[in-house]
This record gives sequence, structure tokens and C-alpha cells, in this order.
Amino acid sequence: MSDTTAEPSRAAARTASASGASGPDGQPLLSHKEIITILIGLMMGMFLAALDQTIVASAMRVIADDLKDLAGQAWVTTAYLITSTIATPLYGKLGDIYGRKKLFIFAISIFTIGSMLCTLAWSIPSLAAFRAVQGIGAGGLFSLALAIIGDIVPPRERAKYQGYFLAVFGTSSVIGPVVGGILSDQDSILGITGWRWVFLVNVPIAVAALIVVTRTLHLRHTRLDHRVDYWGALSLSVALVPLLIVAEQGREWGWGSATSIACYAIGLIGLVAFFVIERSMGEEALIPLRLFKNRTIAAASVSSVFIGMGMFGGLAAIPLYLQIVKGSSPMEAGLQLLPMTLGIMSGSIFSGQMISRTGRYRKFPIIGAAILVLALFGFHFVGADTPLWKTMIGMFFFGIGLGFNFQPLTLAVQNAVDRRDMGVATSSATFTRQIGGTLGTAVFLSILFSQAGSKISEAFASIAPTPAFQAALRNPTGGDPAANKAFIAQLQASQQAGGSGAGAGSSALSDSSFINQLDPQLARPFLVGFSDAMSVVFMVAAGVLVLAFVASLFLPHVDLGPKPGAAPAKEDEEAVVIPAGH
Repeated sequence: MSDTTAEPSRAAARTASASGASGPDGQPLLSHKEIITILIGLMMGMFLAALDQTIVASAMRVIADDLKDLAGQAWVTTAYLITSTIATPLYGKLGDIYGRKKLFIFAISIFTIGSMLCTLAWSIPSLAAFRAVQGIGAGGLFSLALAIIGDIVPPRERAKYQGYFLAVFGTSSVIGPVVGGILSDQDSILGITGWRWVFLVNVPIAVAALIVVTRTLHLRHTRLDHRVDYWGALSLSVALVPLLIVAEQGREWGWGSATSIACYAIGLIGLVAFFVIERSMGEEALIPLRLFKNRTIAAASVSSVFIGMGMFGGLAAIPLYLQIVKGSSPMEAGLQLLPMTLGIMSGSIFSGQMISRTGRYRKFPIIGAAILVLALFGFHFVGADTPLWKTMIGMFFFGIGLGFNFQPLTLAVQNAVDRRDMGVATSSATFTRQIGGTLGTAVFLSILFSQAGSKISEAFASIAPTPAFQAALRNPTGGDPAANKAFIAQLQASQQAGGSGAGAGSSALSDSSFINQLDPQLARPFLVGFSDAMSVVFMVAAGVLVLAFVASLFLPHVDLGPKPGAAPAKEDEEAVVIPAGH
């Protein structure tokens, strides 16, 4: 478009916006500047949730050790994911009724209350309960922001504007682990335990977000009255919670025990009830089942579930590998995750630019899923002695795969529905990814800690007889003398009681902090055992992502339409008319 054509178009957009003129569907004309102003408010809210996830992930090992329950740490993440998953589709419906701005402010407020409660946690179960409150708010921060972008930006341009959101994720991925590491490394700050500031730091950010959102997020809302499907949400809870509980506790109860079977039965009843209720609710369902008759939505949803499982499973295991096996502090582990952040940013920016340029998105989820499979399969070969630079190469490609999937799957779902379904479709896309993430976190961490005990025992059996280990037992030359003495005494007591000595390492599943204080030779069975257990997790995750790759092959070829400047009316890119539907 020439400058002489563009300038009148920009002027017309400014005039129309100022005069209250409307597009063909009765919605106001928005200039590029006005869209960016709205984006600032959305990005503040998303930054709050994204930063919290990365801060907590980097500090989780310290938190779990302090609360004496390393093996139970999955509850903290799972509780957050359960509530955010169930709340996500509710926000879609409620946003249509009451307006997305009001719900966005509500979500920030609930998230803040949950953050303040987390600072009071006295055990892993209490922290998990307070994280569940946070999750209720987080469920709206992501889905509402994406739905608002779907409302105000044409399909072809969404990839470009969603790139701003990815900048938020990239920034939080860099800042979060470092801040989380610094805070959790401190014994106390102003009389408060250092890791508690990981949650308390959310409060000033949330206050700033509320001020910015209130002042900048100005949207015209047309009320769409719905019956809110609370019974659907309840049945979904009945389906999810027992299955996640058995995923957490099955290794202790026994997968075929009466308690586990009861959880399976309750979950199945909840799942059947959910589908019956959704079918009876029709258009008012929490997640209208008719949406999944659309090939694009069905394929994207299935792929999102498996992507979510692999993504959250990998994100939970990699920081543990860095901190337990490589002995990195939380801050160091955060910095070592930067290659993955770089991969996510690179993949997202590249795919967003190419989608905006070509109008086609199908190839990116396919390529991204294939890269994720290869990256996690590569992690399977990472051991206790693997150089860190090799692990970082795997992290980079893992990030590339995630970056190729974040935007395109959301775009696919948004482009497959009419405007009236924008809120519920966007929340459904987020919902399916979070379902996968919830299952992935519970299942993969359960696999990790169910394997860790036996893998540590195997490592003891092979390493304990070696001359290096026996020499360290007689005269440890490294590590903390007190930690070495306590460990050797525990090991000898176990052997005198008729055990193999491997039982001395069982405490590592509740508090792993002593491992990095031992002489390196004494610590080696733990490091090898943990890394071997993590190898199993990565192999299973790679298998799950093969299913995501297969599902992505069913995405149809769809063109997102002409660029705004290429339409017959020749509107400029900075004069966006909100479309009535797609």
C-alpha cells in the first residue's frame, strides 16, 4: 500500500473512532494505537500469572524441602491446575454475560487473595489448598485475554498481536526463575522466610495490574444472556479430582487397591455425568459438544491435551534435574533454563510472523510436535554425567516446539467458530491444554517419585562396592562434614539392620537438600538414581507427544483470510474493523 493511500485510511480510522462510527457489525473501529492500549492492560494481567508460574517452579524444590515433603510437591502444581482448568470455561460463559473486563478484574483480585494466603502455608497440603485459590483467578487471566484479542483483531493479524503476549511469557521466563531463585535462597527477608516472598511479590504487581486494567481496558459489551452450567462444572470436578488423587497416591495405595478402584469409579461416574449434562444443556453447556463436531476444533483440542501433558511434565522435571542432579541453586537453575525461553520466543515470533504473512498455520503445530518428540526423546539419554551444554541444546529445541504450538492452535480454534462462540471456543482451547497439563504434572511426577526409590537402590547396588565410594565412606574429603557424618551413620545403621544400605536414601524423597551437601562420591548413587528416574519420565512424555503429532496431522488446511490492507476496501493495517464472524 502506498503512503498516499495509507494516510487517508489512518485519518479515516481516527475520525471514525473519535466520532463513534461503527463497522458493519455495529462494533467500533479500532486503530492500531487503540488496540495496543488495550493490550497493555491484558499483558499486565497475563504477566502476573506467567511470572507466578516461573517463580514457583524455580523455588519449588526449596519450598518442598522446607515443608518436608518433596514427593508431595506435585499437589501444589496440580491443585492450581485443577481449579484453573475448571474455572477457565466458566469465565468464557460469564464473560459473555457480564463483560470480559469485569471478569478480568475479578480474576486478578482472586489471584491476589490466593497469593497472600500462600505466604501463610505451614505444610504442602495447606499450600496446595491456597494455590487452588490462586488457580481460580489464573483460569480467567489467560482465557479472557485471548478471547478479548479474538474480539478486537481479525484472524490474519492475531498472530502478530499475540506476539506481544509471548513477549510477556518470555520476559517472565527470564525474570521469574532468577527472582524465585534469589528469594528462595534467602533464609528470611524482613522477618519472613525467603520462599514465602515468592508468593508475596505478586501483591504489588497485582495492584499495578488492577490500576492499568481499570484505566486502559475500555471495551463495548453487548450482554449475551446464558444459563451458567454450574452442574457441568461440578460434574467435571467429580471426574477430575479423584483421578488426580489416585495419580498422586496410587504408588502408595497400590494401583489395584480398593481405594484406587473407588477413585476410578467416582471419576468415571463424574465423566459420564459431565457428558450427559453437557448434552442436555445444548448451547448453554460449559463446553458445547457441537464445537467438537468441527474437525479443526476436534484435532486442535486432542493435540492440545497431549501438548499440555508433555509441556507441563517437561517443565516440572527439568528444574528438578538441574537442582537435584546438577546441584544448581534455584537461581542458577533459572538462568540455565534460558535456552528453553529463547526457544519459545524464537519459535513463537517466527511462527507468528509467517502466519501473518501467509495466512496459513497448519504446518507449525505438526513441525512443533515433531520437534517436541525428538527433544524429549533426547532428554531420555541425559544422565548424571551429561555436560550441561548438551542438556541446554535439548532445552532450546523443546522451547522451539512449544513456540510452534502456542499461537497456531489457539488461532485454529478461534478461526473455526462464529463470533458468538469466541469466548467459549477460546476458553475451550485453554481448557484442553490445562487438562493435559494437570494430568501431565500429576502422572509424570508420580512416575518420577515411584521410580526414584528403586533407581536409587539400583544405583547403590552398583556404586557402593566401588573403591571410590568405599574410600569416601572411610575418609570423605568433600562436602559438609556434619552431613557426611550423619549420612554414614545412617548407612551403617541400615546395613547392621540387615538392609542393603540403600534404605538410607529413602529420606531423599521427602527432603533432598542433604544430597548436595555430601561428598560427591557419597552423593553419586542419589544423583544417578534421580537422573535414571527422570529418563523414564522423559521417555513416557515423548510417547505422549507422538499422539500430539498424530492429532496435528488431522488439522485441515485453512486460510485465515486477507491481510487488512489487502481487502477490497483497502483498509490500512492500523485501521482494523472488528469482523462480525469468521
